[in-house]
Amino acid sequence: MKAILAALVLPCVLAGQALAQGDPAASYPDKPIKIIVTVPAGGGVDTVTRIYAEKLRQRWGQTVVVENRGGAAGNLGAEAVSSAPADGYTLMASQPSPITTNKFLYKKLSFDPDALITVAIMSQIPNVLLVRSEFPAKTAQEFLAYAKANPGKLNYASQGTGTTSHLTTELFETRTGTKLQHVPYKGTAPALNDLVGNQVDFIFMELAAAIELHRGKKARILAVATKQRIPELPDIPTMEEAGVKDFVSGTWNAISAPPKTPAAIVQKVNAAINEIAQSPDVKAHFAKVHLSPVPGDPAQAATFVKNETKLWGEVIKAAGVQPE
Repeated sequence: MKAILAALVLPCVLAGQALAQGDPAASYPDKPIKIIVTVPAGGGVDTVTRIYAEKLRQRWGQTVVVENRGGAAGNLGAEAVSSAPADGYTLMASQPSPITTNKFLYKKLSFDPDALITVAIMSQIPNVLLVRSEFPAKTAQEFLAYAKANPGKLNYASQGTGTTSHLTTELFETRTGTKLQHVPYKGTAPALNDLVGNQVDFIFMELAAAIELHRGKKARILAVATKQRIPELPDIPTMEEAGVKDFVSGTWNAISAPPKTPAAIVQKVNAAINEIAQSPDVKAHFAKVHLSPVPGDPAQAATFVKNETKLWGEVIKAAGVQPE
C-alpha cells in the first residue's frame, strides 16, 4: 500500500516542483520584500508607499519593509535597486525624476533608468497654478495676459531646477510664448513660504500642497493643469479653458523593479497594486489627500513612463537646462 501511495504522490510533487520552476511567480513571495523609497521619510511618495506596503503584507502574509534612501533627486535609491537581484524581493518606489528626467539633468548616472522595469503607477495628483495673495491678476485669463504684457518681470518659485514645478513652468513658457524669471528653492516648504510672504509671484504646485493655502486665502489657485475641472475646485478652470492648449501636468509615483525581473513576478505585483488601489479604504484615504490611482497593466504603466519621459525631455532641451 505504501508503495502505491508513493507512486501516486511522487508525480504530483514533481509536477508541482516543475510548475514552480517554470513559473517564478508561483511561490512568490515566500520571504520578506523590501521597497526602497527614493525620498526621505514623510513625503508624499513615502506616505503612499507605506499604505501599499501594509496592504501587501496583509495580502501576502510576508513582511514588507520600507527603506528610505533619498538623495540626488532619487538617484541613490534607483542605483541600489538597479543592482539588486532580479527576483521581486527588492522594489523601488519613486517620484518621476529617477525614471524619467534625471537622465537629461545629470551628465553621468550610475544606473540605466530605461533598464528599470515599471511595475505600476501607485497614484497621481494634478498640478495647479498658485499665485501670491496680492498678485494683481484675479483670473487665469488675466494672469496669462499679464505675463504676456510683462516679459521677464514675473518671477516664479520651484522646488529646484529640474523638478516638476520648474519644468511645468518651462512648459507654460513654451506653450504661451512668455518670458519668466526662475527662483529655485530647495524643496516645497521654503518655496511656499516665500509665495505666502509675497516674495515670489507664483508656482505650479501639486494640489495637495496648494489647496489649503487657497482655502485659507494665503494664496490663490487660478487654474488646474488637468484635462477636466477637478471636483474639489469646481469653479476653477483648466489651463486649456484659460487659453493654454495641451497643458496637462501632474506628479505621480511608481513602483519599479530591477532590470530583468521575470514578467510573471512583475504581473503579480502589478495585479496586487491595482486591487489595493480599488479597495474602499484606500480609495477613501486617497480622496482625502486629493490623490487618484492610475490603473493599468505593466505595459500600460511602462508606456505612461515612456510618454512622460518624452514630454519632459523635450521641455528640458527646449529650456536649455544644462546637466549637472
